[in-house]
Amino acid sequence: MFIFIFQTIWLFIDDFAGKGLDIMIIGKFFFYMMPSLTEKVLPLTVLLASILTFGTFAENYEFAAMKASGISLQRAMLSLIIFMVFLGGVTFYFANNVIPASEQKIYNMRRNIAKVKPAAAIEKGVFSDFEGMSIKVDDKYGEKDRFLKNVIIHQKTATNVNSTVIKAKTGELISSEDSELIQLVLKDGHYYRDVIDKNSDSKRKYPFAKSKFDIYRMNIEVPEMEQDLEEENVSNREKMKNVSRLLKDMDSLEQDNKRIVTAFSKNIVNRMGAFSKIPRIDSAVVKKVQQRTRDTAKTLELTNSSTTTDTVPEEFSGDIMDLFKEYQQGQIINAAKNSVSNIMTSIDGKKIEMDKRYEIHRRHIFSLHDKYALALSCIILFFVGAPLGAIIRKGGIGLPMVVAILLFLVYYFLGVFAENYSYKGNIHPILGAWLSSMIMLPLGIYLTQRATADRGMMSFGGGFDRIKKLFKKKNKDEEQ
Repeated sequence: MFIFIFQTIWLFIDDFAGKGLDIMIIGKFFFYMMPSLTEKVLPLTVLLASILTFGTFAENYEFAAMKASGISLQRAMLSLIIFMVFLGGVTFYFANNVIPASEQKIYNMRRNIAKVKPAAAIEKGVFSDFEGMSIKVDDKYGEKDRFLKNVIIHQKTATNVNSTVIKAKTGELISSEDSELIQLVLKDGHYYRDVIDKNSDSKRKYPFAKSKFDIYRMNIEVPEMEQDLEEENVSNREKMKNVSRLLKDMDSLEQDNKRIVTAFSKNIVNRMGAFSKIPRIDSAVVKKVQQRTRDTAKTLELTNSSTTTDTVPEEFSGDIMDLFKEYQQGQIINAAKNSVSNIMTSIDGKKIEMDKRYEIHRRHIFSLHDKYALALSCIILFFVGAPLGAIIRKGGIGLPMVVAILLFLVYYFLGVFAENYSYKGNIHPILGAWLSSMIMLPLGIYLTQRATADRGMMSFGGGFDRIKKLFKKKNKDEEQ
């Protein structure tokens, strides 16, 4: 835990350095981070402890004494197996209740820092992103660093173009826990903004607005949960939920996705005019129409010599475009191209939206199964580490530590790659959650069988002897 805490400090050093935060706030943040780190710490701890313990037993010939007394390896491991099963249950409870609560605490703390101490997001002497704008101050002072000196603000449009510049000699940030707004009060400054005009002739004149102010107030809304830290929102929201909440949200997400896809599909089909249903016609109406058709045909036969009709032949096998005039064909083709282009644009936009929705659903599935996989991984890694320690017959911090770290790195990176692939939909989220445990399970079964039969992993001496025999055979063949 100590090692992983230091890793977390390096990851979040930019969020806390130079922000004027109290040591108690930083300490609380890392305390709330500790439950989330148990997902990495606990499997490594179980693996290392089992290798060290059983390696020390084997090195001191404790297993030889047990076997001489008629105690098998399984019987020697029985009490620890029971303990590991109990530890797996505690781990699942921890992952289902404690970790979601700690994630919620971390989120609330970061949000409260933004509300109570908004100046913490502003660094002195550099431009900082602050609630949708870039702000630079020369100095911060006063209670909670609320007073600012020499403020420069750049506001950008939706197209990420810098259109507004505000300069002020002093500023003040006013906020409270009860309010969802942060008020930035600027004093003695200038305001400049580029005026965007739709008229092309006016654009060439580059219109702008400029003013001087004594006091200028800006009301900034603190983002809600769905908007705060957008990237983190997608990846962390599912980690704030327990199993029952995940199951409920998974069902609602799946239903919403089906509803959106179905509605969009019907809209596209209606726009294309395809698969339209043929209305049912009453048989009596059909008979009347047929009778009228016969009467009309007879009339046409009588007047055929003096009347010409511009009708389509009964059996037409040519191109349907030949039925229209040349200028009409061009209009029809252009209309079809525009219709297809509009439909494809709508489909591409909806695809991007649905990819995000499907990713959120996959993250919920992965988070649900990851809770069970974490509990079972402790048991599996125990059956990897315990027989491995009995096989290598080494205790202490040397070789067992190296072997444990190597095995853990394999387990950890398999889990990271599987998690990323499952988020993107390359593999199923259930497979991604269980992949590292599924790979370690056969290794644990194999090592347990080898340790029970009192056989090592491999005989290096026998391997060298075989290589020597091969070289001897080659030399004899060459001499012959």
